[in-house]
Amino acid sequence: MEFFNNHKILFRTALGLFVGLTIIVAILPAINNQENNATLPNAIPLNERAILGKQSFIANGCVACHTQQVRNVDMDKIWGNRPGIAADYAGITRTDFWRNTATLMGTERTGPDLTNIGIRQPSLAWNLLHLYQPRAVVVKSIMPAYPWLFEIKNEVGKAEIEVIVPDNFRKGINGKIIATNEALNLVAYLQSLKQTPLPDGKTPLEFLYKKTKEQNVGNGNNSILPDGQMLYTKNCVSCHQANGEGLKGAFPSLKGSSIVLGNDLELFVNIIMLGYDARPEYAVMNDVGTINNLTPEEVTAIINHEKTSWGNNAKTVSLDEVKKIMDFIKITTKK
Repeated sequence: MEFFNNHKILFRTALGLFVGLTIIVAILPAINNQENNATLPNAIPLNERAILGKQSFIANGCVACHTQQVRNVDMDKIWGNRPGIAADYAGITRTDFWRNTATLMGTERTGPDLTNIGIRQPSLAWNLLHLYQPRAVVVKSIMPAYPWLFEIKNEVGKAEIEVIVPDNFRKGINGKIIATNEALNLVAYLQSLKQTPLPDGKTPLEFLYKKTKEQNVGNGNNSILPDGQMLYTKNCVSCHQANGEGLKGAFPSLKGSSIVLGNDLELFVNIIMLGYDARPEYAVMNDVGTINNLTPEEVTAIINHEKTSWGNNAKTVSLDEVKKIMDFIKITTKK
């Protein structure tokens, strides 16, 4: 009975059991997992700017609304090329001795998953505009704006980056909207979020509960093409908008566009696959087709959707025409 009557012995025993169980149940398994789950061979660690951006991501509470975990269910396929595995998180270390904000997997998707956002949306201009005013690029976005990450100046400095904001979101601002270092760091972190490809010969987990894709018939060689509207929504709508009108001063309109309505298919395909930087009044377009590994069928479907939507009434193109141009692009870019 002395054991129960002596509070010192009782509390020391309870503390010993707690520490012992913590070591056995939590610490030792964690060490074992760390030893048995190495990073993928071609994983790229965060650079200094991205590390600072991660700290800003944490400080601004972004993890409350965004996850970084692609589950192995088909509904998550839009967030990554494959389901997540332990190796994707093995190289992430603690922020410091006191804070274990290593992985930011999140628990709620109020906003989209960010596991592969560096591939899905690599544009610096888009990301900066999205941080300054989300509804400028996503009309129904419920994400808060982060104007304190930007400064208003009369002139743009040599090493500074101006954010082109549509007039209806400037709210009487007459100066130039300049991204601060914190904003650039945060975007650098977002751009670094990319799923590492598996080593050759390794097969990723399959997505479960797959849905049948909608299909429609293309012209020319009567091949089966995927849904062009769905592909446009997934790959293009964030910049060019659902109505195809883009954003004035930021992203060009596809409605009535001379490129979309024109007959220079080679230029059209090159823009999708290699990007475009020939318009000083607009932001640089990334090589969306190459980044997202778009197939000739998908590129054909997107082009035909753009040529026949929003009042556009141009002649559609065939899969064979697009495939021939894409094969040539692959040959020339490998040289």
